[in-house]
Amino acid sequence: MARKQRTIKSPREVEGVGLHSGETVKLRIEPAAAGSGVIFQRTDLDDPPDIPARPDYLSTSSRRTALRVGPAEVGVVEHLLAACHGLGVDNLTVQLDGPEIPGLDGSALPFVALLKDAGIVDQKELRPELEVEEPIHLREGEAELLALPPSGEGMRIRYVPEFPVEIDPSPVHLRLQDGVFEKELAPARTFVLASEAEQLLAAGYGKGANRENTLILGGDEPGEMRLEREPTRHKILDLVGDLALLGADLHADIVAMRSGHSLNQALVKSLRAQLEARELGEGLVDRSGLEVGDVMKILPHRYPFLMVDRVVAVEGFRRAVGVKNVTINEAFFQGHWPQKPVLPGVLQLEAMAQLSGVLLQRKLEHTGKLVVLASMDKVRFRGTVVPGDQLRIEVETLRLNRSRGQVQGRTKVGRRVVAEALLSFAMIDA
Repeated sequence: MARKQRTIKSPREVEGVGLHSGETVKLRIEPAAAGSGVIFQRTDLDDPPDIPARPDYLSTSSRRTALRVGPAEVGVVEHLLAACHGLGVDNLTVQLDGPEIPGLDGSALPFVALLKDAGIVDQKELRPELEVEEPIHLREGEAELLALPPSGEGMRIRYVPEFPVEIDPSPVHLRLQDGVFEKELAPARTFVLASEAEQLLAAGYGKGANRENTLILGGDEPGEMRLEREPTRHKILDLVGDLALLGADLHADIVAMRSGHSLNQALVKSLRAQLEARELGEGLVDRSGLEVGDVMKILPHRYPFLMVDRVVAVEGFRRAVGVKNVTINEAFFQGHWPQKPVLPGVLQLEAMAQLSGVLLQRKLEHTGKLVVLASMDKVRFRGTVVPGDQLRIEVETLRLNRSRGQVQGRTKVGRRVVAEALLSFAMIDA
């Protein structure tokens, strides 16, 4: 059963050292509107974009989860996201003045305490859900990750590790409900094999690691565990944090064998694609969406230049998904390659701009301002769109203030991205 979305009641701050960077970072969490998701902001950069906690913004990184928008990157987000996921905090703004989330004690427990101290409150909108209906099997070398239809409510995880003989290699099996995360996963610290420590330091990792925030496994002076099978529990904690990028409550049984961030991220991308496909459903509009008549009340465009047939989902003023059904009867096909009709790329950009107008106008509804396209950057056309295709339009707000907005736009046919662009808008008086 779907639950209400949640955020925090009041801001809180914490300061600490990044586990890998070794830099001291101040972090502040603030409430966010329903539909926002978790948004990271680098306050140490000039005019930084928002960095949404979504799979689209994953940055290639070893031994951690990092997100990037343009030059702005934030690393080691998994412990904070795991705390959000474990406590059901869906919408949050996270500001930090450095490139990496503070490691604190190497677990998610300090973030759990921070969120609870801030106060967790319900919001009006319902949290999206995704139930796995068909098995998903991923393999990378000897590591495997399997998502199965659920055997009960919520998410059940079984992790089978591979550790040296002196470290307990038995599996951990649990279901995430009734405070299980806070009790059995949140205290589990990040860890390192004593035999790998020097190699990792030489590669630039672990500059802020010490015996208080990192569990040493093996060697002459192994660390003392907080929990039974603490390293395996931390692997599950990382998995929970990576799955938070889905942006929905997941109902599934997860079986993991030796897996890490790379497979976790591949799984969440696959699940996100399923969630996006189900947003379109059978042509239905969810309670946040808009039929074409509602769209025309917001946009001034009309046939043949209205490029959004339907808005299937709107998440606050953060994200919107729309649809354009491409038919051979389109007026522009009479003159644009009539022998081999292809939807003009510039009209895909127009569709992104129109849907962005719908999204941003929700924020500006009572300000007397209009949204006007000012520029387009990083435009890429990656495939053709032909009659019979259903064009999925996605826009996500990266910046928004009283005078300007910036939106990441994409168009897709099925799971295939066919165009993308960074759109900037000016907010002008009506």
